[in-house]
Amino acid sequence: MRPNQICKRMRCRMAAFWMLFCVITLAAPALGAAGPSSEGPRIGLALSGGGARGAAHIGVLRALEEQRIPIDYIAGTSMGSIIGGLYASGMSPDEIERALGSMDWKHIFSDEPPRQERSFRRKRDDDLYLVKAKPGISDEGELKFPTGAIQGQKFDLALRQLTLSVSSETDFDHLRIPFRAVASDLATGTAVVIGSGDLATAMRASMSVPGAFAATEINGRLLVDGGITNNLPIDVVRDMGADIVIAVDISTPYMPAEEVDNLFSITAQLTSIMTRTNADRQIASLTERDILIIPELGDITSGDFESALKAIPRGREAAEAKRDRLAMLALSDSDYQIYQGPQRTASDHQMPVVSFIRIENDSTIDDSMIRDRLNQRIGAPLDRLQLERDIGNIYGLELFQTVHYDLVEENDKVGLVVNARARSWGPNYLQFGMKLSGDFQGDNAYDLGLAYLRTGINPLGGEIRTGLQLGEESSIIGGWYQPLDSLSRFFINTRLGYDARNVNLFSSEDGRLAEFRVQRVLFDVAVGREISVYGEGRLGYRYHTGEVDLITGTPGWPEFSFDTALLYGRLSVDRLDNYNFPEDGWLATLEYASAREAWGSDEDFDQLALRGNRFTTFGKGHVLGIGGLLETTPDGDTPIQDRYRLGGFLNLSGFADNALSGQQAAVVAAIYYRRFELMPFLSWYVGGSLEYGGVWEETDDIGNDSIAAGSLFLGADTPIGPVYLGLGKAEGGHSAAFFYLGRPLFH
Repeated sequence: MRPNQICKRMRCRMAAFWMLFCVITLAAPALGAAGPSSEGPRIGLALSGGGARGAAHIGVLRALEEQRIPIDYIAGTSMGSIIGGLYASGMSPDEIERALGSMDWKHIFSDEPPRQERSFRRKRDDDLYLVKAKPGISDEGELKFPTGAIQGQKFDLALRQLTLSVSSETDFDHLRIPFRAVASDLATGTAVVIGSGDLATAMRASMSVPGAFAATEINGRLLVDGGITNNLPIDVVRDMGADIVIAVDISTPYMPAEEVDNLFSITAQLTSIMTRTNADRQIASLTERDILIIPELGDITSGDFESALKAIPRGREAAEAKRDRLAMLALSDSDYQIYQGPQRTASDHQMPVVSFIRIENDSTIDDSMIRDRLNQRIGAPLDRLQLERDIGNIYGLELFQTVHYDLVEENDKVGLVVNARARSWGPNYLQFGMKLSGDFQGDNAYDLGLAYLRTGINPLGGEIRTGLQLGEESSIIGGWYQPLDSLSRFFINTRLGYDARNVNLFSSEDGRLAEFRVQRVLFDVAVGREISVYGEGRLGYRYHTGEVDLITGTPGWPEFSFDTALLYGRLSVDRLDNYNFPEDGWLATLEYASAREAWGSDEDFDQLALRGNRFTTFGKGHVLGIGGLLETTPDGDTPIQDRYRLGGFLNLSGFADNALSGQQAAVVAAIYYRRFELMPFLSWYVGGSLEYGGVWEETDDIGNDSIAAGSLFLGADTPIGPVYLGLGKAEGGHSAAFFYLGRPLFH
């Protein structure tokens, strides 16, 4: 080939190369990522942590967009990683603001699923007066606790929803804007820069405040809030390639010495010292080309998420104050449009079609317990709302520390992966409880309780519980609850134990006639069917054997041994949103029991018990509840040990607890209370009740000579149970000032 031909071909190839280069270069902005801004200096945005104050970052982003400032790299810590990560994924400042505004901050930082979503079995834990917290216990007898007060189940789901459009992207350099989240290694105390993996998990790790949030495990490392080591990651965006840094510092400033005067303020000040020290070191590294923005956030605290949106305009104002400096970095209208590329919103994202579902489960529970609770159809678009409800129901089993989902792409197919992680402090748990009541007139009672619970004893989620109670009514009871299918619809429940309690014989004319001590050994076995999470029906056999001894009363009252054997059926429904102080929902129980000599009983008799209530909220914080009970022995021939008991707060207030007994009992009651907040994390209630009812011996007498009663009370929903202080009064001159720790029998 001649030299001139060779040169000609080389020139053609070079021309083709440059044409291809130009096409790729010009097309790059339209392909999704914002990428480096033209040929000017690379601009990095560093967003600091600061909890609720971090909403100011949204205002800064809005101002930067209005001034046409291109951002090539973003690094964020804690709340800065949340805002920065969402913006880097393609969300606009308006979309981020709407997302924060729609979050239920009161409940999102709580692991408790809505009570209505808990399994009916777990709702029955509320019948006990035990403290909700269940520390674990090792095989060696050592107590085990969670790594944080909050596991972050709801918060994780919220982040996953917001990042769903980029859930399959594992390289943060390939987001619309390259991004880094900063966390801290709990083992080494060093900063960890996260640039790949799952975006929602990375943001969650960066905001895992030690002690409050459980640490997040990524690649075998336990990660917590990045503010501990690098609260303003200026060096991180420099390492990403930034020539100029825009740093936004929303850290909480130091409090004056005179304000650091209690445990809470001292803890807050120590946190500020820790984060401010490393932030100040980063600020000291800024050059004349860099820009520091410090919004004036006044009294907005890091924990004031209810007021977080108020920080947005203040962030915008702070960025506007730097307009002259920022103007030197601004692009022209046309260049900024090229930089931004095609605009898309969250509504543009189409739900992917789910081609397969995979369960990742490290517990002893069979995978089918999880898979069969997922209603997502293979070959159909992802139903996110249904999936989140399903995950809520799975988490409501209270077997897992966290339950979350991922979308993965394998062999050009999108799959749903549900990861259920066993509780690190389970499956053996201890619970403690205390119940006190007194009327300041000498009628006082107390019970102390201790329970051991072992969950997941087999693949279908069987469990055993043993409880010990000491005090006015002593008992020791063990039970085994065994689901029979993967959806826990059918079950067997057995109980064996001993208890002792007092039964009073009461006359409206003469008062208390006699008091008996009933001691019994009991056995109960039942089969049943749960009705979704709403209720259950069961059929069972109950056997009691024991003794009745006279404590006080005229000599001649009977003392005897007894055997009682019954077949019973029970239907229960529970839709209350809160068991201690409900604001919405209803609860009802209907039980029919039949004792027969043929089944091992001393006597033949039948009993019917109906109990129910309904609560609703009106106005702001006003709650009204209507409830009642009817307990009847149709043939009117019940032995002492099986009589119904009545009396006490909300059950004819003014009488002492269980002061009355009869073969028939009935009460209708109305209760009103209003919630108010005196301090964080503790709700108080002031209210009153009206009650009407009594006890009788014959069914024909029900309603005759009924007793009117009522109460006024101050209550609080505390970590150790509901507390009441008030006044009760009943017809016949019965009145009492009472203190009550534990759950009254209105339910």
